Amino acid sequence: MATSTKSRREFESLADAAERTGLSIRTLRRRIAAGQLPAYRSGPRVLRVDPADVDRLMVLVPTA
Repeated sequence: MATSTKSRREFESLADAAERTGLSIRTLRRRIAAGQLPAYRSGPRVLRVDPADVDRLMVLVPTA
């Protein structure tokens, strides 16, 4: 039996991403429309994002 070394990509819904980050679904949709957040469509209505891509939107603000 052969084992696959490919890792499976994980995706989350916009609702899950919004809840996890504290951003609104509307904000995530705006980032997708602006090209700042890649999204993946499966069918006419299902839209998913990679959690790592969503995390990259969050930028550390330097303090003095």
